[in-house]
Amino acid sequence: MFKLRIPLDRIAALTDRYSDRAKDDALAKPVAAARAGGFLTKSEFLSLCEWKSPRTRPRCAANDEAYIREITALALSPSTSSRLAIESLTLLSGVKWPTASVVLHFCHRDPYPILDFRALWSLTCPVPATYSFPFWSSYTTYTRELARKLGWEMRKLDRALWQYSKDHQKSDA
Repeated sequence: MFKLRIPLDRIAALTDRYSDRAKDDALAKPVAAARAGGFLTKSEFLSLCEWKSPRTRPRCAANDEAYIREITALALSPSTSSRLAIESLTLLSGVKWPTASVVLHFCHRDPYPILDFRALWSLTCPVPATYSFPFWSSYTTYTRELARKLGWEMRKLDRALWQYSKDHQKSDA
């Protein structure tokens, strides 16, 4: 299902050219707070949602603070299954699988990939019409294994996949 388009000997150079580091750096505070507290506040949640897709901010902002805390505490708990973690986040208004993956990617203690058309393209995988847990599970397993093989953290792999697509994918994607 997944096959890396990038030759392994060329992938490392991509992370140095990743162009959205400032966006990543802006998440340092909310991510640290979520990891320390085990949940996201509304403000932290909105920062992550906006990082992924600014256009979803109004829908994400409609969520109640207490509900955000409750759902993100469940999703970020080390004892929560992967399926419950990703799918529970989609109960929040404005959150679909890609945004839920961002919350897990940055805030969960376990390594999770970001579900993004660029990363999928770099892995020769078309974006499915609808996401499902079996797809998510396969994608997570593949990227974890690839990161392990490279000796990288998931964030470094995600940056490389994103940058390769940005450099090589035609704009009609």
